Amino acid sequence: MTPSLTPAPRDGVYHRACNLCEAICGLRLTVQGGQVTDVRGDPDDPLSRGHICPKGAALPDLHADPDRLTTPLRRDGDTWHPIAWDEALDLVARRLREVQAAHGADSVATFQGNPSVHNSGTLLTAGAFLKALGTRNRYSATSTDQLPHHYAAAEMFGHPLLLPIPDVDRTDFLLMLGANPLASNGSILTAPGMRERLRAIRERGGRVVLLDPRRTESAAHASEYRPIRPGSDALFLLALLHVILSEGLARPGRLAGFTDGLGDLPEVAAPYTPEAVEAATGVQAATTRELARAFARAPRAAAYGRIGLSVQAFGGLCQWLLNTLNLVTGNLDREGGAMFPRPAFDLLTGARAGQTHHGRWYSRVRGLPEFDGELPNAALAGEILTPGDGQIRALVTVAGNPVLSTPGGQDLDRALSTLDFMVSIDPYLNETTRHAHVILPPATGLEVEHYDVIFHHFAVRATARLNEPVFPIGADQRFDHQIFAGLTERLTGKRLATPGERLDAGLRHGPYRLSLDEVRAHPHGLDLGPMTPVFPARLLTASGRVQALPEPMRRDLGRLHAALHVPVPPLVLIGRRQLRSNNSWMHNTPRLMRGPDRCTLHLNPADAGELRSGQRVQVTSRVGQVTVPVEITGDVMPGVASLPHGFGHARRGVRLQVAQAHAGVSLNDLTDPLLLDELTGNAVLNGTPIHIQPAPDPAGTAAD
Repeated sequence: MTPSLTPAPRDGVYHRACNLCEAICGLRLTVQGGQVTDVRGDPDDPLSRGHICPKGAALPDLHADPDRLTTPLRRDGDTWHPIAWDEALDLVARRLREVQAAHGADSVATFQGNPSVHNSGTLLTAGAFLKALGTRNRYSATSTDQLPHHYAAAEMFGHPLLLPIPDVDRTDFLLMLGANPLASNGSILTAPGMRERLRAIRERGGRVVLLDPRRTESAAHASEYRPIRPGSDALFLLALLHVILSEGLARPGRLAGFTDGLGDLPEVAAPYTPEAVEAATGVQAATTRELARAFARAPRAAAYGRIGLSVQAFGGLCQWLLNTLNLVTGNLDREGGAMFPRPAFDLLTGARAGQTHHGRWYSRVRGLPEFDGELPNAALAGEILTPGDGQIRALVTVAGNPVLSTPGGQDLDRALSTLDFMVSIDPYLNETTRHAHVILPPATGLEVEHYDVIFHHFAVRATARLNEPVFPIGADQRFDHQIFAGLTERLTGKRLATPGERLDAGLRHGPYRLSLDEVRAHPHGLDLGPMTPVFPARLLTASGRVQALPEPMRRDLGRLHAALHVPVPPLVLIGRRQLRSNNSWMHNTPRLMRGPDRCTLHLNPADAGELRSGQRVQVTSRVGQVTVPVEITGDVMPGVASLPHGFGHARRGVRLQVAQAHAGVSLNDLTDPLLLDELTGNAVLNGTPIHIQPAPDPAGTAAD
């Protein structure tokens, strides 16, 4: 089904932010003859200042994608049939209630994918629908890639959204671990144009240091790059703290007046000398000592770690230690350090101090703790496949593709096929939604009025911008908030406030006392200024003080210490993010898929033996096996192989023509759902032990 393009938009120039990644770059779109003829960065956007990446330029392609669904579909066996909206909503509400009536509220599960936070209609209305279902079996992409950030924030500062953001525009020393902002455009760091921002640090005499198992795109724009073994970052960070604390370099300054636990940190860090961790990290002790001293002595410094730190066995400790490094050097909540944004629409307005954010209930099969109302998504397949009271028998997915994005994807693929009922609120028939009985496709992208509710909480500068739709929707389409409102009303009889009503109320009660009309009147966005110090007033811990050594982290240090002398596996697998991709949902756009095959296995020459670039190899882990071309490169350190995230589009029943032509293989057919960060419940996607061997020649292709 092709998207409805009638009535056509008026010709002219439109300004809105790209909603495809966390950078939220301002765009200038020209429409002629009812079509977008030009897309470029908006130089008047106060946050992105004209920056644009290939994804932003491809935004009109997503609108015109012939594979995008616009009307509901109902599955009958392997055949899909169109169904009217009211009939579809009635059917979904009835079947969900029937499953819950027969098997209990928790027999229905929900999964929300990454795109949910890129659409304010979903973000502001889906919660009411989930509440109406009343299930504790809630899952999301959070426990795939960023839960450790939120866990550390909740334990140290009192709320999952109190995330320290590096003030990259004013820092003198940026220390990055497991982050690749040149590919991600920043992640939990809304700072579009990171190439220029990193260059500015160097040009003003500052220093940018990157540690990562792979020489990423960002390494070329750092002052220096150092390889580090996957999963060893917590040991390296403890060694930095050891040097700073043992050599009297700690300078917490004003933070000491409202921080608990600082006095216990020297004892915690004492065993982790740079020499003690050198073998495990692969970082020379002399390098560690020099970096620790330089960071502590820099006029303004910020330590930042992203997905490479979060998707490992000690992700929670890593994010706590990053915060602690900023804390003890006096670089937390100060200009040029790690700061806490105050967005115009502030989700922390009304938040109560001292709330409990985790461990209030546990998963049925593996006893895994919830966090912020969600269970680890690595538990989902087992909760579906394991019989007994509380077994999941129905599933609602919202803008998610967990078959490709969660560990043990093959197990989840099999589990979804056993459900009594499944509904997907998604514009595509993909690897996950092909299992649904009903697909409810919302209007997307250029059709949607949107405000970036989440990403202003991570932004290096406070701005506010309402993104007006470019294309009107057709009579056969519905917005996401209409879908959630329709389902909620059928389940509860209650009418939901519109996203516009909620946005206006939130802006009026926010720190800048704006209205939606005021924001709407500034199509390039309102510039509300740089980040400013907010502690201790913004702290939400029960004590009103920063917790430098939360008890859960103290307990988990024993697990880390036990791993210090565990032998390093000969070869481990890590993921790889790419600029022209966004998880699994940007592979159906022709312009983004041009060029050579991007789904290749990067392998260091020291590990390649007689393998040659372009040769197909079998990659085997405990849980699965894939066949993929190998690319021999010095960009990954010895003992490490790298495979991009989000591919694996060859499964039957998928309607993604371009993606299927560039199918690749799924990293998460190799990752192990039993491997979690025990502290937070986040999936371990990096550091999977693997074995590689040449793939056998396909039958009938051997040369004579």
